[in-house]
Amino acid sequence: MLNRSKLLFCALLMSSAGTLPAFAEAEQDRITRITAPTSDFSRPEKYEIMQAGAATHRKRINGDAFSHPSANMAFDRRLYFELGDGIFKKMWVSAPASTKSSDGLGPLYNARSCQRCHLKDGRGAAPDGLQAESGSVALLLRLSIPPQNADDHASLKSGTAPSIPDPVYGGQLQNFATPGQSAEATVTVTYEETPVPLPDGTIVSLRKPVITLTGPGYGPFREDLMISPRIASPMIGLGMLEALSEEDILSWADPDDRDGDGISGRGNRIRSKLGQEVMLGRFGWKANQATLKDQVTDAFSGDLGISSSLHPANAGDCTPAQTACIAAPDGGDARSGNVEVNDHLLDLVTFYSRNLAVPARRDVGNPAVLAGKKIFYGTGCIACHRPKYVTPRDPLRPEQSFQLVWPYTDMLLHDMGDGLADDRPDGFADGREWRTPPLWGIGLTKTVSGHTHFLHDGRARNLLEAILWHGGEATTARNRVIALPTRDRENLLRFLNSL
Repeated sequence: MLNRSKLLFCALLMSSAGTLPAFAEAEQDRITRITAPTSDFSRPEKYEIMQAGAATHRKRINGDAFSHPSANMAFDRRLYFELGDGIFKKMWVSAPASTKSSDGLGPLYNARSCQRCHLKDGRGAAPDGLQAESGSVALLLRLSIPPQNADDHASLKSGTAPSIPDPVYGGQLQNFATPGQSAEATVTVTYEETPVPLPDGTIVSLRKPVITLTGPGYGPFREDLMISPRIASPMIGLGMLEALSEEDILSWADPDDRDGDGISGRGNRIRSKLGQEVMLGRFGWKANQATLKDQVTDAFSGDLGISSSLHPANAGDCTPAQTACIAAPDGGDARSGNVEVNDHLLDLVTFYSRNLAVPARRDVGNPAVLAGKKIFYGTGCIACHRPKYVTPRDPLRPEQSFQLVWPYTDMLLHDMGDGLADDRPDGFADGREWRTPPLWGIGLTKTVSGHTHFLHDGRARNLLEAILWHGGEATTARNRVIALPTRDRENLLRFLNSL
């Protein structure tokens, strides 16, 4: 007979697939009423302080605010969280090494551990100048090329492939390499500044990154190479986003803008390596990962060069054109199917990622915060930043089961205009579309990460800059914010910083 610990771990493994039950029909009306956006801004809403339901933590707010487990986690599940934390922080080394459980890094890589990108489980910072620290990346670059033939077009149209990788440099640029190998390039980031005057006389300077690649290690870059920079997103609340029902998410989609409000969100569709089917994308800046395990294994492969059962290539993102990289020693273990991180460790990291708790709101009853909340709703921001959901019941994921959560995202793709366009398709997302990021925890970015860099490439140095970069479907809401009196704009920012 299995003991309780083994039963719990079996449940942990089963819960990696991402399939959730639907709501009971009898309770749907009640849930609809609860999750409807409020029109009363005279006081906080019931349970509003608990952004992730019972999983919300109310521990001391400091630099570790994003690193606590789900508050409703049973004691006997804490072990899996702590073990996952250890693997998340593990510093991997190149093969061969005396410690077999830690070798297999690279040969090409962006970071030596998950923690080096998601420092303290928080948001990555945009670099200024040369990225020079070995084994850590502030900004990674997604790479792809336009479809070259009918098969490429078919793969993109079906969701089988998110993009067409460069035949030499792959789908991601790795700017570090293990000894004896050549890094793919040196990345330098500079910025172009544009002043934006506001009606009250305030001048806001918006900066746009300019990426320079030098010293290509495997031949010149193609003229048609498409490059899109990324900073790491915060890790909190991911399990709740994975738990949301697909039906609930897509209920807000309006790809043809039939209601005429100018907002036409739509879901991305991508083939899940875990589920072996095309599924709704939920994670990543363009929603190009369907499940947390897909996200975790893709990061192991692309960022660290660590193979797994879902990404079995021990050379990571190395392409056949990079012959020295393909031939380099690897850390494949015959006991684990000749991969470098086994399924047991992957499930622990996935469990850890699923259960990083969202901190409780601060100052929810402050009059200025309530006034800012009213402005946030009134300017139309909630058309994309959907305030709240109820997650379905799921006995295999008790921490995420049947919780009222407040992520302020619709999880959909939206056209954000020319200013933020990277002109690089990703799955069904075109070069102007981005997934609405969740806002919970955004006001603690400085506390946890030591900076306030926002948007996909960190170009915004504060929340006001992030708002002013909004275009496309968000143009009307942005213009309403620009027109606000100074006090109202400050209250809006107070509300955002309370999340």
